[in-house]
Amino acid sequence: MEQAKSYRISKQMIWDAYQLVKRNRGSAGIDGLTLEAMAENEKDSLYKLWNRMSSGSYFPMAVKRVDIPKKGGGTRPLGIPTVLDRVAQMTARLYFEPILEPLFHHNSYGYRPKKSAHQALEVTRKRCWEYDWVIDLDIKGFFDNIDHELMMKAVDFHSPPAWIRLYVERWLKAPAIDSEGNLIHREVGTPQGGVISPLLANLFLHYAFDKWITKNHPENPFARYADDLVVHCRSLEEATKLLEEIKVRLAECKLMVHPDKTKIVYCKDDNRKGDYTEKKFDFLGFTFRPRLVKNNRN
Repeated sequence: MEQAKSYRISKQMIWDAYQLVKRNRGSAGIDGLTLEAMAENEKDSLYKLWNRMSSGSYFPMAVKRVDIPKKGGGTRPLGIPTVLDRVAQMTARLYFEPILEPLFHHNSYGYRPKKSAHQALEVTRKRCWEYDWVIDLDIKGFFDNIDHELMMKAVDFHSPPAWIRLYVERWLKAPAIDSEGNLIHREVGTPQGGVISPLLANLFLHYAFDKWITKNHPENPFARYADDLVVHCRSLEEATKLLEEIKVRLAECKLMVHPDKTKIVYCKDDNRKGDYTEKKFDFLGFTFRPRLVKNNRN
């Protein structure tokens, strides 16, 4: 029966994806179906999902938009797919991630197997000893502004099975519903909260940033955790020039450097006698401050 379907998606793939979604837990989407309720009729629900995905008739529901307070003020919009849509996305991720993972840059740490925020912080700490300057880079509204055409171009470059391409495009275009029931159509972006979104974000920035800076500025090491970025430089002049080039590069990819949150920082310590307005920066929840041993003893 599976051979007669338009797309070769095994029932085992759906089942494995479901087990991972259960492990990750999470709340219900707009249909109100929780993981606990899903468990009561899981075999029938998963069969229907497999049947729709393998025949090409699967269309995701709108995501539930939830605004999460951000540290320092403001909110971050999360898009919560339904349980079944999370299973569908996890199925695609289980297939596509092993293809992309070996190609990703070693300085990319976010949402990757055997990579962590701790590793990104550790390598950044060591590089701050070696390099005097850091570009603390913030991409304005990254997840909300990913260009769909460029995103699909990156997906197509790796020639995935037709069903992955089909459903990635549908997930990108799926609308959101806010707390007041308003339908929000999306022409750009991929919702934070989707299972497939971190992989797509890494794929997009792999080409928009990682490969570009490695090719054009191999002397400037960087650490990236999803859209959180730091780049190390030898001098203020180098950092200033590189930041301007990064702005141009991201603009080419229809992204914008945040003008208020992006800054150049001097890695001051007892051996660095210079001075500069910015001497500390936050990365992945950790604040890098001047290492002044003598002052700490007083």
